[in-house]
Amino acid sequence: MPMPDPAELDDLTALSLEDVRARRDACVGEETGLSYLRRMVQGPLDIVRHELARRADGSGPSDLAGLVASLPETLGEQARPAGTGRLVQTLEPTDLDPELVAELGVIASAHRMAAVPEMSDADLTAFAEELRDFEGKVSALRQAAFDVIDALQAEITRRYRTGEASVETLLET
Repeated sequence: MPMPDPAELDDLTALSLEDVRARRDACVGEETGLSYLRRMVQGPLDIVRHELARRADGSGPSDLAGLVASLPETLGEQARPAGTGRLVQTLEPTDLDPELVAELGVIASAHRMAAVPEMSDADLTAFAEELRDFEGKVSALRQAAFDVIDALQAEITRRYRTGEASVETLLET
C-alpha cells in the first residue's frame, strides 16, 4: 500500500481502525526506504566532501588509491546534521522507490565515484551540489512521510482515548 496523499487524511474517522493502521504501516515502510536511500547518498557525499577538503588543505596527491586508502577516515564516525530524532523502526528497507534508486545510481555511479580524484574543482563542487540536492529531496520526502505517520498515529491514539477502540480488541487478534 503506497503512502497516502496528505489530502486523503482529511477524514480519517471514516476509515476503520485496521485501515488507519495499514496506512500507517505502509508509511513506515516507505519512510524506512527513504531513510536507507538517505544513508546511501551520505557515503558518496562524504567522499566528495573529503576530496574537496583535501584539496583545500593541499594534503597529498589526488589519486584513486589515495581516495580508497582514506575511506575508513572519510566514512568513519562523523557528526551528522540534526535529524528528526526518530528511531528507525526496522533497518531493512521494504519499500524502495525505484525512480529514486535509479536517480541515485545516475548521480553517484561507480564510474563517477572512481573519477572523483581526476575531477576539476568545479566539477567536484557541482557533484557535491547534486548529492546535497538529492539528499535534500529525500529528506523532504521523509519529512512528508513523518507528517503522514504522525497524523495516522494521532488518529489511532484518539480512538483509544475516546473509547472508540480498546486494548482488549488488540488481544483478540
